[in-house]
Amino acid sequence: MNSFRFAVIVSILGSKLTFACEPTVTTVSGTIAPQHFCSGDLIFEETFDSLNLSKWRHEVTLAGGGNWEFQWYVTDDINSYTQEGNLHIVPTFTSAIFGHKFLYSAHVVIPPDECTIDWHYGCERQGTRQNIINPIRSARVDTMNSFSFKYGSVEIRAKMPEGDWLWPALWMMPTESVYGDWPVSGEIDIMEMRGNKALYADGGHVGNQQCSSTVHFGPSDRVKNEWPLAHFARNQNQPFSDNFHTYKLTWTPEGLAFSVDDIVTGKINPENGFWYYGGFESSGLQNPWQNATLLAPFDQEFHIILNLAIGGTNFFADSFVNVPFPKPWLNTSPRPRADFWENRRFWDPTWDRDSSDQSHLQVDYVRVWAL
Repeated sequence: MNSFRFAVIVSILGSKLTFACEPTVTTVSGTIAPQHFCSGDLIFEETFDSLNLSKWRHEVTLAGGGNWEFQWYVTDDINSYTQEGNLHIVPTFTSAIFGHKFLYSAHVVIPPDECTIDWHYGCERQGTRQNIINPIRSARVDTMNSFSFKYGSVEIRAKMPEGDWLWPALWMMPTESVYGDWPVSGEIDIMEMRGNKALYADGGHVGNQQCSSTVHFGPSDRVKNEWPLAHFARNQNQPFSDNFHTYKLTWTPEGLAFSVDDIVTGKINPENGFWYYGGFESSGLQNPWQNATLLAPFDQEFHIILNLAIGGTNFFADSFVNVPFPKPWLNTSPRPRADFWENRRFWDPTWDRDSSDQSHLQVDYVRVWAL
């Protein structure tokens, strides 16, 4: 049920009661965005009794999500479906549909009216021995057309996948890149995780016993994105893939806060703005947020994204130690997708694809409240 907080004014005008709405700084847009709402109202809810395509848009692309990831995002109901009130996003083999030779020789063209991301050869690719067609099919859904908002609380209850080199993400992007291309207009990662059961960096677990939240921002794609200043990781002894957990963002005009199961993992309050928070004064560039609020670029409407990526040349560092089998590709390799695919005998068993849903990203609900 919607939760409403009203300031109630009782007016003795016959038997009539007048209800006054407590105002909110939250704004919304999109085809299903509410026209009228009050502070504290539930303004978006998805419980996944079905996959409502009026709410959720599928990405269709080979682009690899900005990190040359190994998945091909599709609309196939094998890769995204609902079951018993949960959204399932499922990784499958491209070769299961088209055959093994397809990866090395096919010329794939996604029609312009279907392809959603054209950069990084997202709409057209030629498979070769060096650059094979994306060997994994998966799904990414978003609310870009249906619901965007500025300021509020987002809560997502989800169960993470287990399997080497799986990369689930619950996140947000600006619906209009008001300040410029990424990362100038920002990115909010509510939760990311690596699905590996035994992945280590500097002696610490960075696989499925760790989840993280991150804010990406920078004045230009030519200047370092200072995400490490706004990155918060939480570790626990039990894998996040064992059970459902709640991941939450509280976003106000003063800052952003992240929590997992109601335990705060990190807060960002850039009192002088993100230009100074990121230390960009010596960059030699003009401050793209100088005429905006102190929270810019996070003072514009963002939309919600749910996806399951695989591999790529960024998120899984070459220095990570994976047990028992090392990472099968280098981020600097001239053929990372092929190296990954040709060593599938090492990672495929960790997905347990044939007997369980452990490699699935499962989402129980998504809820957004106005401030």
